[in-house]
Amino acid sequence: MKPSIILYKTLTDNLIDRLKQRVNIIQVPDLSPDTLKKHADDFARAEGLLGSGGKVDSALLENMPALRAVSTISVGYNNFDVNALTERGIALMHTPTVLTDTVADTLMALVLSTARRINEVAERVKRGEWTHSIGPDWFGVDVHHKTLGIIGMGRIGMALAQRAHCGFSMPVLYHARSQHAQAEERFNARRCNLNTLLSEADFVCLILPLSAETHHMIGAEQLAAMKPTAIFINAARGQIVDEQALINALREKRIRAAGLDVFEQEPIDPQSPLLQMPNVVATPHIGSATAETRDAMAHNAVDNLLAALQGNVTKNCVNPEVLSR
Repeated sequence: MKPSIILYKTLTDNLIDRLKQRVNIIQVPDLSPDTLKKHADDFARAEGLLGSGGKVDSALLENMPALRAVSTISVGYNNFDVNALTERGIALMHTPTVLTDTVADTLMALVLSTARRINEVAERVKRGEWTHSIGPDWFGVDVHHKTLGIIGMGRIGMALAQRAHCGFSMPVLYHARSQHAQAEERFNARRCNLNTLLSEADFVCLILPLSAETHHMIGAEQLAAMKPTAIFINAARGQIVDEQALINALREKRIRAAGLDVFEQEPIDPQSPLLQMPNVVATPHIGSATAETRDAMAHNAVDNLLAALQGNVTKNCVNPEVLSR
């Protein structure tokens, strides 16, 4: 008999057909209490859970006693109570590899668009302000040969370092828990403590997972350590940054600009001061948002779930300790 799964994300027909060959699918719009109440029996017998954007915590798991595997269509898993899943012997799968280059492209795009003031000057052109040769009030700053600081040298950090070093001849600094010999050998990257990176980098790029340790890792003290000419880039998680401290630093011109793909509250409040500042490029969490990458992530998540339900996991498991039980 095929196991049942809860699917809370729209998938392409080919992926639905592939799943149907191996599992029974119960499709729901979300993981809200109303949905849980309406589909209580389906949740109770489901052995798998597949989707993204919902909160998977102890309250949900109490209603899913048969659950054996969860697969998220994302690399981040801060919406999941990993301890609660592990205690119940439930494997949590994610998609850490397929979005690496796409997110690194997004980071580099934020570096370029903030440095060259792309959004700001493009809007001025649309408003009809370009009436003669432009002057210094339109100028941006160079990216090439400037120092890039990367906080977090994982797969995405490595891909960003490659773009910066090979494409823009940028010296690379990095701050990470462990030394990355490959980054140092391939990109001449220099490992340093956080304060050194903040004080020396022209662009500070944040690409770390959210955890209790990294929550508000960047606050008033860290922003004060940056050069007034430096630009701050965040495509990791909004909660890693004290957003009010960032607003203050930008208002007081203690840093030049910010390129932000993530925010403490998402979607961001339309009244946020960040959206009123011409030196802030704000994008709606588009790090992995290309058609090709999102499709690859969905395929990967389906593969992950089927492997976990079969007890055949070799990669992409957040809590691999459950596999030996």
